[in-house]
Amino acid sequence: MANINRVFLAGNLTRDPQVRFLANERAVAEFGLAINRRYKAPDGSIKEETTFVDIEVWGRQAELCSQYLTKGRSCFVEGRLKLDTWEDKKDGSKRSKLRVVADNVQFLGAPPKAAEGGADAEMEAGPSDSGVKAARPAAPPPADDEPPF
Repeated sequence: MANINRVFLAGNLTRDPQVRFLANERAVAEFGLAINRRYKAPDGSIKEETTFVDIEVWGRQAELCSQYLTKGRSCFVEGRLKLDTWEDKKDGSKRSKLRVVADNVQFLGAPPKAAEGGADAEMEAGPSDSGVKAARPAAPPPADDEPPF
């Protein structure tokens, strides 16, 4: 039987990404994502529920998330589920936590600097760890003596 472990989430950050560097200088960032769902209840009223998910991002993408994402900012996350288990140090009980390990994080909406006239466009950090892809700025208008093509 085939196994599939794929998650696609879009929501808003509940806290700024916390990045740390391991001994091998590889970065790992963690942040929370809130996903809202609106639905109509059987009685006809509109209900809203929020699901909170912890996200873990590695490598160059972790650095980019730390640099460009802030609390409240929207993003799209593609990744896989991971179950962490450990023993509580206080009472020795078994504990577990389900999180998403992101393979791809896309930054949605304009960054906060865009409102101040800074960088615009939506940025994406892909699994290749190659860096940030940003929408191309519009070409400058042609000079009066140049053809428009």
